[in-house]
Parts: sequence; C-alpha cells; structure tokens
Amino acid sequence: MNIAYWSVAGPLALFYLYAGTLKMIRSRDRLRPMMAWVDHMPLPALRALGAVEILGATGLILPPLTGIAPSLAPAAAIGFVLLQAGAIAVHLRGEDRRIALNAGLAVAAAVTVWPATRL
Repeated sequence: MNIAYWSVAGPLALFYLYAGTLKMIRSRDRLRPMMAWVDHMPLPALRALGAVEILGATGLILPPLTGIAPSLAPAAAIGFVLLQAGAIAVHLRGEDRRIALNAGLAVAAAVTVWPATRL
C-alpha cells in the first residue's frame, strides 16, 4: 500500500508545492499567462490559496513520513478534492472551459484518499 500511496501522493504533493509557491511569490502579471483566472480574485485570496496548497502538500508528505498524525494525509487529499471542485466551478463560471488539469488533479487526490487511510 505504501508504493501505491507514494506513487500518487508524491507527484501530487510536488505539483501543489510548486503551484502554491508560485501563487505566493509571483505577481499577478507573471501568473496571468499560466492562470487566466487570477484577475477575478483578490491578491490576498490568491496568496491564501497558495498557502493552502503548500500546507496541503505538506500534509500529504510529512505525516506518513514521520508517523505523527497520519490521519492528516487523507484529510489533505480530501481537501485537494474539494479545492479542485471549487477550481472547476471558478473556471466554468468564468467561461473558461479548460478544466482537464483540474479534473485530473481531483481524480488523483481522490485516488490518494484510500491508500492514505491504510498507512
């Protein structure tokens, strides 16, 4: 079960760590080419979203690695499913139909939940 968890959770955590860091440190102008929706969100909310993504990535990695509070790993995975559900809603409301990445991330996070409960 460990191999199944790390095969999905590792890349998922790396993606969210990268995306969250970009949202925390880059300006709106530098994010716009990658994320067209940034103009529809206040900058403090964008920074908070980046912080949530970084914390979620940490929740996927540290609890299983250390054995401390391992119930945080499935909670982080469920949080990412909910985050992507919200992201899909934001994209569709903004008339942006490019939701394949969000759907893929939601599926990956959902797949991570089950092995995370078995750690």
